[in-house]
Amino acid sequence: MSQVFEVVGSVFVVLGALVFASAALGLLRFPDTYTRISAVGTAGGVGMALVIVGALSLQPTVPDAFKAVAIIALQLATSAVGSIAIARSAYLTGTPLYEPRFDELAEESDPDEREEARLAREERETPRDVE
Repeated sequence: MSQVFEVVGSVFVVLGALVFASAALGLLRFPDTYTRISAVGTAGGVGMALVIVGALSLQPTVPDAFKAVAIIALQLATSAVGSIAIARSAYLTGTPLYEPRFDELAEESDPDEREEARLAREERETPRDVE
């Protein structure tokens, strides 16, 4: 039975490492701050949970199980809150959004609404003089 736990634990640790690697790839490949934050926040929570479950499977004890549950709960909560806080601060400082080259919904939407949205976006991006 201990060999089963070792194999399962090793698989979970490797899966967690792969999730972290995909987050690192997302940091390099995604076009703007908001998609990068989303990738890292999600992968951080899921990757950490997989690594902790894998570590618990490698050394399964009752006290370690309680610790693992507490670690996973705290990691998922703080990862989500941290990602939201970073994305909000990026938005408030005016970090630009990625403008896609192709809009698959353009055929279904009203051209007047698209023009109003474009003007509103340009107005938000235009620097204002603070009095």
